[in-house]
Amino acid sequence: MPPVSPVPAGEAAIFRFNFLSFTGTGILVAALLSGFMMRFSLKRMLFIYGKTLKRVRFSLLTVSAMLALGYITRYSGMDATLGLAFARAGVLYPFFGTLLGWLGVALTGSDTSSNVLFGSLQKITAEQLGLSPVLMATANSSGGVMGKMIDAQSIVVASTATRWYGYEGRILRYVFWHSLVLAALVALLVFLQAYVYPLEI
Repeated sequence: MPPVSPVPAGEAAIFRFNFLSFTGTGILVAALLSGFMMRFSLKRMLFIYGKTLKRVRFSLLTVSAMLALGYITRYSGMDATLGLAFARAGVLYPFFGTLLGWLGVALTGSDTSSNVLFGSLQKITAEQLGLSPVLMATANSSGGVMGKMIDAQSIVVASTATRWYGYEGRILRYVFWHSLVLAALVALLVFLQAYVYPLEI
């Protein structure tokens, strides 16, 4: 409905199975070629593949749940409602929109999940404010990268890999301000790219 779209229209719920362009397709082909080059049997490769799936099953479930949540927010109209609310930030939105990407990754642990959750919101808000939707979608990802160092998954992986068990809270306290300052610097750059010539996009 207006003002999100020029005329009332239904949201097109279309699933495209473009398996050739999926990230995992290239990885799978490379893994199969590497396995055959290392003279692994197909049975051995399937066994290793099964073990890998078992190891990452909870991660896959988490990513699937975050993607599902992103589609729910889109098709329920929540992202449009939030986008219209964020548009009230006015001229400061490029700064806060970048921090929204930072917050998304800090909460979900994934830049992809943050983009699914907030990508449409960023586009809607940018269009309402006359900003570049490409700039704000990029800002969501760029801000999100700065949130990667404080998300729970990354901290747990780091503490487990270094066998620094029980120090997760200490790691978070140490890197939190680094993450926030870097996110603010990226947000400032996005703000300049939104309004200041010759950086303006």
